[in-house]
Amino acid sequence: MYLLPVVASFTAAAGDSIPERNVVPDGKYIFVPDSLQDDVIRLLDGHSKVVDDLNRLDPDEMTVHRGDTVPMVLRSINLGRYDRGLSNFLYIPKGVWAIGLTASYGEIGTSDLEVMGLLTDIDIRAHMFSIKPYLQYFIRNNMAVGLKFGYYNARGNVDSFSADFEGIGFDLSDIMYRSESYSAAFTFSQYIGLSRRGRFGVFNEVELSFQSGNSEFRRPLNGEPAVTHTTSMETQLNFSPGIQVFIMKNVAFHVSFGVFGFYFKNEKQRENDEPAGNRFSSGANFRFNIFNINFGIAVNL
Repeated sequence: MYLLPVVASFTAAAGDSIPERNVVPDGKYIFVPDSLQDDVIRLLDGHSKVVDDLNRLDPDEMTVHRGDTVPMVLRSINLGRYDRGLSNFLYIPKGVWAIGLTASYGEIGTSDLEVMGLLTDIDIRAHMFSIKPYLQYFIRNNMAVGLKFGYYNARGNVDSFSADFEGIGFDLSDIMYRSESYSAAFTFSQYIGLSRRGRFGVFNEVELSFQSGNSEFRRPLNGEPAVTHTTSMETQLNFSPGIQVFIMKNVAFHVSFGVFGFYFKNEKQRENDEPAGNRFSSGANFRFNIFNINFGIAVNL
């Protein structure tokens, strides 16, 4: 236990002398836990700063990164007529390299499911997963450009599916769908630090990707197996917000959500090894997709 004298210097007027820390004056004393002893001594020696009101941020406050002084508070550019005074904390400084990996996985399965007596004998199995390693370089404080590579795989099986609507019904069975693709993308990410120590942040990632893939659809047709094979080329522009937290000094965990994007896609099909046709499609998606939740981990160097 550390015995701290409550000296007059804490409330002294300007011009009053400040007693030395090692000199014990007359007055009151408070006890400081051993775990806080070093912090209290540093504070009395003038080496620490206590900040308890985030509304009184010093816009000129600096911190040290790799021997250089960099701003702690980054102000946002005012694009409107009214300056809202928005700012964020330094999260990842300029000049840092980051390598990471994101992944997603989803699975669904039913067995002998029945829905209101209309849909019966539902036996469906499906899964999908993706993996995307990436490399980033921070060109400015809290801003990074990078490259991302990806692999996607999905497979679904309909072993049985029966329906009966007032005497009109159908039965499906032995249906299989498989898809896989490879992609490469250019990315731009902007981070917003939420805490002074730079442990928590949110970000938005813009991704321009190019993807090549193929898929296969097998089903019975007139009592004979039929196979449709599709090859595709696709370009996407995606916007993915997310959150990130540093779990170690240089290691961060993050989660991102694909919510908005544009795409252009060209497909060519062959059925039982015979040309079947071409298709070009384009569009925009603005929705939350449960199959586009990505969990990742990054190492900052």
